[in-house]
Amino acid sequence: MKYTSLLFMIVLAMACSKNDDSPSDMDEMEIIDDPVTGLIPCENGMAGEYPCNGYDLLGFIPLATFQSQAGNDIWGWTDTSTGKEYALMGLNDGTVFIDISDTENLIYLGKLPTATGSSTWRDIKVHNDYAYIVSEADNHGVQIFDLKKLRDVSDAPRTFSSDGRYTAIGNAHNIVINELTGFAYPVGTARDDDFNGGVHFLDLQNPTAPILAGGWGDNGYTHDAQVISYSGTDMDYAGSEIFVGANENQVVVVDITDKESPIELSTLPYPNIGYTHQGWFTEDQRYFILGDELDEINSGFRSRTLIFDMTDLDNPVLHDTYLGPTSAIDHNGYVVGDEFFLANYTAGVRVLDISQIEGKTITETGFFDTFPASNNTQFDGVWSVYPYFESGKILVSDINRGFFVIKKSE
Repeated sequence: MKYTSLLFMIVLAMACSKNDDSPSDMDEMEIIDDPVTGLIPCENGMAGEYPCNGYDLLGFIPLATFQSQAGNDIWGWTDTSTGKEYALMGLNDGTVFIDISDTENLIYLGKLPTATGSSTWRDIKVHNDYAYIVSEADNHGVQIFDLKKLRDVSDAPRTFSSDGRYTAIGNAHNIVINELTGFAYPVGTARDDDFNGGVHFLDLQNPTAPILAGGWGDNGYTHDAQVISYSGTDMDYAGSEIFVGANENQVVVVDITDKESPIELSTLPYPNIGYTHQGWFTEDQRYFILGDELDEINSGFRSRTLIFDMTDLDNPVLHDTYLGPTSAIDHNGYVVGDEFFLANYTAGVRVLDISQIEGKTITETGFFDTFPASNNTQFDGVWSVYPYFESGKILVSDINRGFFVIKKSE
């Protein structure tokens, strides 16, 4: 979420003031500051104080434990040497690391403080046991953290230091990594930089000292993106590295295989554009599932998710539109198999069955709502979700409350 123009700031203020008959902000509800460890099952639509359907609460750590004021992004890391699972959560003032291997005993290992100042926005991705962290904080650059240091922390919670920092960019809104090619892609940098706030290509061959290999900015500022090694149905691009950017008022598709000569393939217009925010491919790479962060505010939609058919990368088409059960704003969404895990702000994490996406049938099968006060159209509640652990544990970051671990009910 980032709005740099006066118009967007006005819209944001309007969104925060929009409400129904239920409480519209966290000041009007009790914040529970006690950590939770151990299973709280989803029974009769509730897991403790949290509305739910089909997902149990395994653990919770409040923001107060981290001595922070707000949560943002979240990602995960599995240590292939030990099998342990870790959460990496962004906060306004840094990044925290949590051992979630035993949900009866969540261990807050420590915090990596922000490289410069505090910021609402921080984003984290992982490659080869290193975390790469960007922020909107001025001159933050890319922090690099060796996750192997988490294996033996005897004095938790510890204040960590970074193991490298890329400073050829200042601020960045997001970072994308293609683990198959070993490149990182900071996006949403300064609009007057060499790539117009688009994407920078960073070679991670030396993990703590990335090297700039090029960039793309012909479509302007990129808010978020996904980069894939393409194995879909369009044989013209078999084996190519494809960048799909959410560029505020359009989706852009670019072949970035040749880092020195990227090629724009297409743009994806759609009706009632508010703010083109973030999207993710289905695992067969045929469909791209997109969220727009301002359409609920501007157009009065229920949570709207757009599905593009990417059979022809030179000519993608809008395939279907899914409307959720609430008016909450959609944020980050990720695909695992035939499921789409959507961070839906005040409506929590919503889980959609996309197995019948070709036939334009998408069904919500479950949810876990960390913001029980309301489902209002406002920027509170769940920022992001990480659903990729083999154990089935799902990480959730809540802006107002903190860190959650949930899992599908057995």
